[in-house]
Amino acid sequence: MCCRWRSGISCFEVRDDQGTDLLATAPIRGSGRTGSARQVSPGDSMHGGISVTTLLSHLHAPTDTIRLDYDARLVRRKRLVTERGQAVMLDLPELTDLSHHAGLRLDDGTEIALEAAAEPVLVIKGNLPSLAWHIGNRHTPCQIDGDTLVIRDDHVLRAMLEGLGAQVTADTRPFHPEGGAYGHGRTFGHDPHDH
Repeated sequence: MCCRWRSGISCFEVRDDQGTDLLATAPIRGSGRTGSARQVSPGDSMHGGISVTTLLSHLHAPTDTIRLDYDARLVRRKRLVTERGQAVMLDLPELTDLSHHAGLRLDDGTEIALEAAAEPVLVIKGNLPSLAWHIGNRHTPCQIDGDTLVIRDDHVLRAMLEGLGAQVTADTRPFHPEGGAYGHGRTFGHDPHDH
C-alpha cells in the first residue's frame, strides 16, 4: 500500500501494489456504499480533471453539481466527481468546510454547484434539552431541526437515546449540523491565545 502525498489531516491518494485506488473502493462511513458519489475508473489519475481553486458564495449559471456527505465536505485537496461524471481536482490553501459555499469555479470559468448529499441519519424526538446534552457530551455533530434533533446514523447512540426515552427514527437526508462555539462551522479545538 502506498500513500504518496500525506498531510497532517489525511492521505488523499492510497493505492495498492496493483495501482487500484483504495479510496474509491473504501466504505463510506455509515452509508453501506463505497467510494464517492460517482464511481471512477481504476485507471483515472488523482490529478485527472480540471483544477479548482475558487470557492463561490453564490452561483450565476452552474452547469453541474457535486453532492458530498458531511464528512466529505471538509477538504483541502481532493479529487471530486460531478453528477455528470466530470473529474475536478480541488486544491485549496487550507482545510475548508464546503458547507458554507454555494459552488466552485473551475479554471476554465465553469461553475459547479455544491450540495449536501443525502446520508443515513437518526431523527430524534423527546426531551430535547436532555437529549441534546447527552449527544453533545459525546462530541457528536447534531442538527437542530424545529422539534427534532438529527444525528448521523449510529447504532450505539440510537440505543443510548432510546434508553433515555427518545423516539428515534431512521431516515436518509442531507445532514447540516450546528457549528461549534468557537467558530463558524466545524470546530477543530481552539487556541488558548484566541481569547
